[in-house]
Amino acid sequence: MKLKLEFAAKVPKVAIDNEVILLKDKNFKNRVAQFTNKSLFNNKLFLEKKLLAQNINGKNYIFVNCIKSKTSLDLEKIGSNLYIFLKNNKIDNSFFDPNSSKLTNIQLEKFLHGAQLKSYDFNIYKTDKTKNLTTNLYIVGNKYKKSNLFRNKLNSLLEGVFLARDLVSEPGNILHPDEYSKRITKLRKFGLKVTVYDQKKLKKLGMNALLGVGQGSIRGSYLVTIEWNGTRNKSKPLAFVGKGVCFDTGGYSLKPAKFMEDMTYDMAGSATVVGLMKTLALRKSKINAVGVVGLVENMVSGNAQRPGDIVKSYSGKTIEVLNTDAEGRLVLADALTFTEEKFKPEFIVDLATLTGAIIVSLGSEYAGLFSNNDKLSKQLIDAGESVEEKLWRMPLNENFDKLINSKNADMQNINYIGGAGSTTAAQFLQRFIINKTPWAHLDIAGMAFSKYGGALNSGGATGYGVRLLNKLIEDNYE
Repeated sequence: MKLKLEFAAKVPKVAIDNEVILLKDKNFKNRVAQFTNKSLFNNKLFLEKKLLAQNINGKNYIFVNCIKSKTSLDLEKIGSNLYIFLKNNKIDNSFFDPNSSKLTNIQLEKFLHGAQLKSYDFNIYKTDKTKNLTTNLYIVGNKYKKSNLFRNKLNSLLEGVFLARDLVSEPGNILHPDEYSKRITKLRKFGLKVTVYDQKKLKKLGMNALLGVGQGSIRGSYLVTIEWNGTRNKSKPLAFVGKGVCFDTGGYSLKPAKFMEDMTYDMAGSATVVGLMKTLALRKSKINAVGVVGLVENMVSGNAQRPGDIVKSYSGKTIEVLNTDAEGRLVLADALTFTEEKFKPEFIVDLATLTGAIIVSLGSEYAGLFSNNDKLSKQLIDAGESVEEKLWRMPLNENFDKLINSKNADMQNINYIGGAGSTTAAQFLQRFIINKTPWAHLDIAGMAFSKYGGALNSGGATGYGVRLLNKLIEDNYE
C-alpha cells in the first residue's frame, strides 16, 4: 500500500472519519482529552507513539505523539510509524490539519517525508491489481501551501531514493546493461549531461579491466557519465562512482546456486549514483558534480573471462584475474582512474556491493568506509549518522599490498592467503587513484538490500547512499 499525499482546502468526505492529530506536548494524555470526550472512547489501541480511539459515532482519532522528536530523523521515524499504522489498519483515507499541531512547517515536512520513504513498494510485475492499493493522507487548510522550497527539496530527494530502489528491484532479464544505459539517458530531460561509452569506445580507451568482466555476456558493457553543472564558476566537481554489475553469476568462479537470485542487486552502487544525480538536478543543487557508473553483466560462456587471465587496465597497470567473482573491483578500477583523469574532481566517493566480508564484519547496520582522507571520512560519517545511513571506517595500510601483489602482473584481483577480504579489495581500488585525489570507498554489500526492512524503508532495495551523499553535499559543499 503506497502513501499518497493530497492537499485540500477542507476535509473531503472520504477522509472525514479518520483524523490524524499531531501533538508535541509534555502532557500528551491531557492534550488528547482536549480533542475528544474520553468517555466516548472504546477499544483503545496503543501502538508505540500513537493512540487510536474510536468514538460512538464511528470516527477514528489517530493521535501521534511527537514530544520525543528532537531531530529531523526522529520526526521521519514517527512519520514512518504512522504509515505502518495506516497500512496495518487498512485505513484508505485520513486527514490532518497542520494548524492543530505545534510543529513548524519544516518539522511537518520531515514527518511526511518519513511516511513517504517507508511507503515504497515495488510491485509492477504483480498481476493482482489489489496489490496496488493506496492510502491517501489529506493535508487540510489554505495556509499550508501545496508547494514550498523545503518540500521541493525533500520531494527531489524522495524521487532520487525511489529511483535507486526501482533500479535495484528490477530483475536481471529486464535491467541488463543495454536497458540500464538507455534509462540513464532519460535523465537528460532534468538538465543532466549524459554520455554513454559503449564497448567500441571503451576498447579504444583501453578499459580492458571493465570489458573483461562483461565479455561473457551477450549484452553490451558501458561506462556512463552523468554531469550536473549547478554553478557557473569553474570549481572542481564532486565525483561519485558506482559499480553496476547488473547480474553476477561469479563467472567461471561460479557462485553457489542458493541466493544467486539476489545478485540482481550487485548494481546497487551505480543505482545510488544515478539516484543522487537525479536528486541534485531536481533540486537545482548549487554545486558541480559528476556521476560515473560502469555497467556490465558477469556471465558464463565460451567467451567469458577465465581465472588466470591477465588484463591491462585503463591506468596502464596489469591485473591477474585469479577469481572471476572478484569482478566489481575490476569495473571500478577503470572507472576510478578515468574519473580522476577526465574530471579532476575535488574528491571521489565510490559505492559498491563489493565484498561478502563486509557483511561478516558489520552486518546490516553499517557500510564499510575506506579512505585516504581523514576530512572526507569525517564528513561522510557525520552525514551518515544524521540520516541513519551509518558508516564505519575500516583500515587501509601499505602492508596489505603484499597480499595482492602478483608474480605474473602488477597485481592480482584477490587475496588467496586469506583474511581481510574487504580491506584488500579497497587496497586494490586505491592503486587506481593515481594523483592522490581525496577518495573514499563505501562497501555497501550489507546495506543495499534488506530482507526485513528498516526504519525508513520497506523490505527489499533500500536506496542506501542517496540520502547520505545528499546530506554530505548539503552540509559541506553548498
